[in-house]
Order: sequence, then structure tokens, then C-alpha cells
Amino acid sequence: MVRFTASYARYPYGRTARLDGVLREAGIDEGLIAQIMAGGEAVKKTDKQAVKVAWLRGAMQRMDALLDHDTRVRVRAMSACCLEGERGKLARKLARENETLAERIAAANAAHFLFGHSVTEQLDGSLLVLFQPEGQPAYRCSCLGEVSEPLSLTYCMCCGGHVRHHLQTVLGCELACEVLSSALASAGRQPCSFVLTYAQETL
Repeated sequence: MVRFTASYARYPYGRTARLDGVLREAGIDEGLIAQIMAGGEAVKKTDKQAVKVAWLRGAMQRMDALLDHDTRVRVRAMSACCLEGERGKLARKLARENETLAERIAAANAAHFLFGHSVTEQLDGSLLVLFQPEGQPAYRCSCLGEVSEPLSLTYCMCCGGHVRHHLQTVLGCELACEVLSSALASAGRQPCSFVLTYAQETL
């Protein structure tokens, strides 16, 4: 990836290189980056998945200790994937073809290609996004697969960035996103779920 050329030259595993790149792009202090990325150079693309996940677990723990919540959300959202392409086109199409907020929410709910299982409005006006239906015997992350030990929800804020990006496009307003649960944070016991709230100026 041209965007993070220097990071990819230093870190042979793509997710490690991408984390280094977004930390630098976000303007995080070099000393903090060095602590978060400790040992990342040794993780290779050919390593077993368990080795890669173990390093990512540690990196997220270090981020949790060194960076405040809002900074972690911002950094991980910068790692969000699938923001353009067919998904971007579909989000813009839904916005064009639906006029009211209720119609757009309904259209977003039907567009499983964008958000997974569902998008539903809650009694308090927030929006709940589920990547998988509740009540399944087990859940797995579409990026990292099954894990035997939990990862911090910080890792899953990249998917939060994906959800926020596309829902903002569909609804035409600013949103804030929090990760409620995830397959990674629960080691497969809970679905990936996100709650989105409207920015104050939208209300």
C-alpha cells in the first residue's frame, strides 16, 4: 500500500504495518508508537495465525494503557476497510433513493452488504448495528477468525469506523460510534454489535 510504504518496508505482516502507518498518520508521539509497536518487526506473513493474533492482542493492550479513548477510536477508525468501491456506491445510492431518515434507516437495514445482519433504531433514538444475528452458538471475526483468548474492543473500533462511515453517507448526518461487543472481545461468545448516536448539531 503506497499510503504506508515505510511501514510496510519495516513490518512484514500487513496488519502490523497498517497499525504503524495509522499511528504515524494520526500524529501519535514517536515514543508511544515505539512502545505500542514493540516486537512487531518479528511478526511475519507466514507465521501461524495464533502468533499474529497474540501480537495484536498485546499491541491493543498497550494502546489501551497509553492512549485515551477518543484517540484510540480515531486511530482504529483510520484502519477501517471497504470504505469505497461497491459499498461506497451502494451507500450513496441508498441516500439518493430515500428521502426521510426513517426510509434511509430501513434501507440501511435491508442492505446487508454494507452492515452485516441489521441496522435498527432503538427506543432512545440510537442505532444498533449487528454484524451477526444474536443467539448463535459461536461467533467469529471476519478479519482474524476464531480466537481462543479475548482481544480488547479497541481492535474492533476499525469496524466501528466502517459502520460509521457508511451510515453517515446513507443518513446524511454526523454520527458517533461505540463498539458494544464483538466476537474477538468475547472469544466467540457474543456478536459484533455497534451503537451509533447522532451528533449534537444533528438533533
